[in-house]
Amino acid sequence: MSNTRLVFGGPLISSTKNRTIKEIRSLHSRKGREQTGCFWLEGIRLVGEAAQMRAQIELVVVAPDLLISQFGRELVDELQGRGVPCLAVTAAVFRSLSSKEGPQGLGAVVRQAWGQLPAPGTKEDTWVALEAVQDPGNLGSIMRTADAVGCAGLILVGNCTDPYDTAAVRGSMGSIFALRLVKASISEFLAWKTDCNFFWVGTSGAAPQHYRQISYPKPLLLLSGSEQKGLSVSLQKACDQLVSIPMVGRADSLNLAVATSVVLYEIFEQGNP
Repeated sequence: MSNTRLVFGGPLISSTKNRTIKEIRSLHSRKGREQTGCFWLEGIRLVGEAAQMRAQIELVVVAPDLLISQFGRELVDELQGRGVPCLAVTAAVFRSLSSKEGPQGLGAVVRQAWGQLPAPGTKEDTWVALEAVQDPGNLGSIMRTADAVGCAGLILVGNCTDPYDTAAVRGSMGSIFALRLVKASISEFLAWKTDCNFFWVGTSGAAPQHYRQISYPKPLLLLSGSEQKGLSVSLQKACDQLVSIPMVGRADSLNLAVATSVVLYEIFEQGNP
């Protein structure tokens, strides 16, 4: 990425075919994100969250004509003071990078942060594991709730959507920077169980146990399955406890993010009576 330093009122990149602009635009695809290890972050609030949480910001992109917020401009100054390269672009070029209506003129290229499965002996932590989650909006909402109740991290098991997808990042409202993120195959995940000291609770519509009728000892792992198929048989068998959420209407299932959030708040309430 370019190391052009931003000067308000100075020369602006005006071509959407600029090499750096093309590189940034590639981050809208999963392939581009995987190749670079970076993702595109847009909006004053999200860039501010990334700065506050000390995420590794590789480049700030600013459209001076669109960035009218004083806080936003001060944020750019702060990041420049930290040595973050800044790129000034025209409003038209910024809109070519934006996925929002009414873009604010501030975005950033940020390095992805992936961690390892929790080490044996971890104490008092709550983690969430999602198997084959496919909807980035659901994933973003779950990250936001997991952060809200104080979870330490999120494990993505199997073929999952990308947490650094623009929709997931936006849905997390910055919580993606507060959680440890881990990727694992099903075999790696099951092998980890033999070493970890977590109590595994899985969600299943067929489970006879009501989610509010059990205790949730720490350290705890809450597992939820994909939107279409739920938790696989192999992971259900690996759980120490399966729970369900009762329903009395015509709906035969809950949205994945809603169901996971309901159980997370029960876990939170039990830990904070």
